[in-house]
Amino acid sequence: MLNQIFNKIDYGQELSKKDLACLLALENQGDLDVLYDKADKVRQKYVGDEVHLRGLIEFSNYCRKNCNYCGIRRGNSKIKRYRMAIEEILDTVSVAEELGYRTVVLQSGEDMSYTVDKLAELIKRIKQQVDVAITLSIGERPREEYERLYEAGADRFLLRFETSSRELYRWLHPDSSYDERMEILTWLKEIGYQVGSGVMIGLPGQTVEGLAQDILKFKELDLDMVGVGPYICHEETPLAGHASGNVEMTFKVIALTRIVIPYAHIPATTALATLRPADGREKALQLGANVVMPNVTPAKYRALYELYPSKVCVQEEAAQCHGCMYGRIYSLGRPISQDYGHSFRRISQ
Repeated sequence: MLNQIFNKIDYGQELSKKDLACLLALENQGDLDVLYDKADKVRQKYVGDEVHLRGLIEFSNYCRKNCNYCGIRRGNSKIKRYRMAIEEILDTVSVAEELGYRTVVLQSGEDMSYTVDKLAELIKRIKQQVDVAITLSIGERPREEYERLYEAGADRFLLRFETSSRELYRWLHPDSSYDERMEILTWLKEIGYQVGSGVMIGLPGQTVEGLAQDILKFKELDLDMVGVGPYICHEETPLAGHASGNVEMTFKVIALTRIVIPYAHIPATTALATLRPADGREKALQLGANVVMPNVTPAKYRALYELYPSKVCVQEEAAQCHGCMYGRIYSLGRPISQDYGHSFRRISQ
């Protein structure tokens, strides 16, 4: 059966949920090497060898939501909260551009003190002053606000759903709706954003079949970007004490996501580097990933944006992350893109 599935990959045929579950269950290293090699060849064919860098700016760790897995959840009273001023965000975007990043990712908790007027003005000023593409990752808002932000100049929007299991989603997100999350992803595409989403690997209650369904959901949503990273347990959440996700399973999901959605941008995540510091991101780049998101958040805030504990590089300045990341990517023999890194899916259509 395994050879039949591998043949499907070679001939570009669709993989079923059963096929995906079979590949996700692989444990033999020889079989995994074959899978990873096939995924890397798909990556090379459809999105090329260039690695795209996105400068990440985590501008607020306030959040109105109380997701059970997240360190910046509303109910975590032990975290020190911060908000970056608009001028401070603009200065940080300028640093990102000076380092050569052609995309910035503006990410925060769901902090409604940043009104749509403030955010729209920020986006307009960035576009006037700096030559970068803008990805927003700010959570759930009314449709008209997404429209305003797109009109102001935002190019992309990242909104993860973490699991396509309604039951698991409800348990993880006690004050959110699965249907509303999916509706928002539809809105974002209708408005014109390049849309990203993703899941965590190793969540309590997650199954191989569930992960297979997640991958098929990526395809159904026709995403431009897909983020896949391991769940890392935070002790100041209701999930305290649960085991963190498995790096190898994360690699498998990245590889299969590349095969199922060949044109997607797929990052090698910081969470992978946290659990496997020596080569977590590098390995991901060798089995399907093509994006890395170096952190350019001012160092004084980095440790406070604690979605999960022990995140790598929180004491480094942006220039240090930049130098390290360039060296790691070049060590793989991969070039670094000099363009904005817009959606390959749209270019191909």
